[in-house]
Amino acid sequence: MSEQIQISSQFDYKIDVSEPPQIKHVSLYEFFSLKIWGSLPSQFQRLISKVYAKIFNLKISRHLIKPFCKLHYEETNYLDQFTPPFGKTDYQNFQDFFIRQFKELPKIKSKHIWPCEGVLCDIDHVHKIGKTNVKGDIRSVHQIFGLDEHVINKEYVFTNVFLHNKNYHRIHSPINGTISRIQYIAGDLVFLRPWFYKHNPSIPAFRNERINIDIKDDTDRIWHLSIVGGPAVGTIELPKNIKPGSKVSLLDEIALFYLGSTCCMISPEIPKYHIKNSLVYVGAAY
Repeated sequence: MSEQIQISSQFDYKIDVSEPPQIKHVSLYEFFSLKIWGSLPSQFQRLISKVYAKIFNLKISRHLIKPFCKLHYEETNYLDQFTPPFGKTDYQNFQDFFIRQFKELPKIKSKHIWPCEGVLCDIDHVHKIGKTNVKGDIRSVHQIFGLDEHVINKEYVFTNVFLHNKNYHRIHSPINGTISRIQYIAGDLVFLRPWFYKHNPSIPAFRNERINIDIKDDTDRIWHLSIVGGPAVGTIELPKNIKPGSKVSLLDEIALFYLGSTCCMISPEIPKYHIKNSLVYVGAAY
């Protein structure tokens, strides 16, 4: 991480840091993800993922919710802050829990916020993000967002937030602005866990299926978001009102994941309160 970004993180309030798990033989996991699973045709990866995702739509899967919460959350009343999706009165399956909604959106105290919840697994200026080899094609960070290199300001900041299965899986607008572009990019569904990739935790974002959304802020600066899928992601869904030309406000929902995900962003602002491997939360000051 660059010195400038390191210095910009002012610790005037407590942040939570999640140290990457120490995995033995991590290179084997990377090899399996990229060279074995990743070498399968994308259509086959997608088929297996859809079959896997269907398990969590079965009614019997709702019985996984309580033990899952007990395993992953210290708060015994964790679910009290959420409601089942789409006006349902209860969680009919595990997928309902996965795409749970806030009863009340978090209070915001900043004009720039984090759009999602998860581990900030990668952060640096755009020009410092390394290239990666995708099946013989050398790709740069601008290709994650489906843009030509000259379109993105190299002094802007790239961030990658990994959303674990336990995290809230809806993506919200980080600013007030206007959606200027939406783009779907087909791709693979390699494993998202950043600790599988020792040298570049953002490798999956370079090659996986994703939806890119650009939002122009009130000063005409573009915030680029890339919503990246992974294995078992049934769908990346956008609300009907999210389309080019639409106005969005801070915390407006712009996307949701049905299982597994990561969210990359290129912004004109430097995060003020977070460093690599810290936990970020929807609505927290960026």
